[in-house]
Amino acid sequence: MNILVIDDEQTMRDLLTRTLKDAGYSVLQASTGEFGIEKIQSDAVDFVILDIMMAGQDGFTVCRRVREFSEVPILMLTAIAGSEADKIKGLRAGADDYLIKPFSRGELLARIEAILRRTKGATFKPEPVLSNGRIELNEAMRQVTADGKGITLTRKEFDLLALFLAHPGQVFSREQLMEKLWGEQALNVTTRTVDTHIKTLRIKLGDAGSAIETVWGLGYKVVAE
Repeated sequence: MNILVIDDEQTMRDLLTRTLKDAGYSVLQASTGEFGIEKIQSDAVDFVILDIMMAGQDGFTVCRRVREFSEVPILMLTAIAGSEADKIKGLRAGADDYLIKPFSRGELLARIEAILRRTKGATFKPEPVLSNGRIELNEAMRQVTADGKGITLTRKEFDLLALFLAHPGQVFSREQLMEKLWGEQALNVTTRTVDTHIKTLRIKLGDAGSAIETVWGLGYKVVAE
């Protein structure tokens, strides 16, 4: 699912890009309406987030031009708590929805999902994301964030974290972790190897690493925070 962000503010484009990538979407950027139109015409764009107040062509104009050749879903953004007339203007220009800044990450993603359900059909589902509140893991994209920051993990660290997040609160013994992560190679792995991976994973996750708890005499588990 490729989302194009059209906004003339670099800070907002980067913020939206991080948020969308963390949620499992692929993201394209355009700093002007004209450039955005070119991308929609030339690239595989599945969804557009379009700012209204831009230098040159504003969002209303861009939306109307896009609707001349494409039915791609469009969510319009504005920093102004505009009147009902402005909202109607955006919808009549062809937008599917209208969101006022500042907005929460949750509201943005919920509106995108709602629009996609309407336009792509009820079978649409976003990429699977596992989360405990502070840590988010996207299995399809092989991406992890902790407290909003991207984290680079080895394959085994990623698989270990995915296992924990998929079974919140469940205690896994070291032997179970060895079997699930190393399979037939577990014969060549010791419990100390598991402990080392847990320690490294906690360090990489920073403060959020405290979610990985040691259950003395039993093993490890991840709790929601």
